[in-house]
Amino acid sequence: MKALYQQVKESLLSLIGHAVEAFPAFITAIIVLCLTSYLANLVRQVVKRIGVRAVKSLSLRSLLVQTSYVTVWVLGILVASVIAFPDLRLGDLIGLLGLSSVAIGFAFQDIFKNFLAGIILLLQEPFRIGDQIIVEDYEGTVEDIAIRSTQIVTYQGEIVVVPNAVLFTNPVQVLTAQRFRRTDLEIGVDYNTPLRFAVDVLLQAVLEVEGVLAEPKAEVDGIGFGDSSIDFVVRYWTLPQKIHVRRIKTKVIIALKEACDKADINIPYPIRTVYYYDQEKYNDNASISNGRKAGE
Repeated sequence: MKALYQQVKESLLSLIGHAVEAFPAFITAIIVLCLTSYLANLVRQVVKRIGVRAVKSLSLRSLLVQTSYVTVWVLGILVASVIAFPDLRLGDLIGLLGLSSVAIGFAFQDIFKNFLAGIILLLQEPFRIGDQIIVEDYEGTVEDIAIRSTQIVTYQGEIVVVPNAVLFTNPVQVLTAQRFRRTDLEIGVDYNTPLRFAVDVLLQAVLEVEGVLAEPKAEVDGIGFGDSSIDFVVRYWTLPQKIHVRRIKTKVIIALKEACDKADINIPYPIRTVYYYDQEKYNDNASISNGRKAGE
C-alpha cells in the first residue's frame, strides 16, 4: 500500500514539475497569439491602404487584404505551437499537416471548395463589388466578396450570403457588366391603324423619354398578328442599374399611352362574346332520348 502511495505521489510531483517547466512556454505562446492578433489587424490595415493606392479593382484589394490577414495568423499559430511544445519542431509540424491534409480535406471539403472558388472569383472577376447579378433565385447588388462566401443585398434590402462554390458552379447573370441595357416592351394597336404611322408614333414617343439612350438607337418591330391587335415590341436602351431600368420603363409606358391617345391610335384589349340560349329549346340530350323512344 505504501509503495502504491509513493508511486502516485511521485507521478503527481512529476506532472506538477512538468507543468511548472512548461508554464513559461505556454505564457509565451499566449503572448505570441496576442501579438499575432494585433499584427494581423495592423497588416490588414496597411495592405488595405496600399491597395487603395496601387490596385484599382475592389475584388483584388479584398483578396490581398484577406490573404495577408490569414497568412499572418497561420504563421503566428505555427510559432506559438513550436514555443508551447518545444519537442515539436517546425518541420515535424509541417509534416504532420501534410499527413493529415487528406483527412482534413474530406472533413472540410465544402470549406476548401468555397475557399478555392472564392480565390478564383476574386482573381478572374466575372463580377465585381457593386455589380447587380442574378444567381439561382437571388437577385441584387454584390456588397462583399469574401474568400468563403459572397454577400448580395436584394432590392428589398435583405442580405443573402451565397457560398462561393454556388457562384462558381452555377450560371451567374451580371446585369451591370455592360454600359447599357435593353428593355423590350410589347404593345398592340388596332387592326384599322396605319402601321407605318403607328411605328413612327411609337418610336418618336420613346425617343423623347428622358433616360432613354440615343445610342444604341431605339427600335419598334412588329412581332405578329394577335387575336385583337397587331403586336409590336418597343426596344430601347438605358443605364444598366435596376433603378434606371424600372423608373424609365414606367416613363416609357406613360409616353406610349399618351402618344397613342394623341394620335388617335386605339390600343385594343381582348374581347369575349357570350351567347345565351334556351336550354329547353336547344337540348340535344332531349332529342336523343325522344329518338330512342320512337325507335322502341
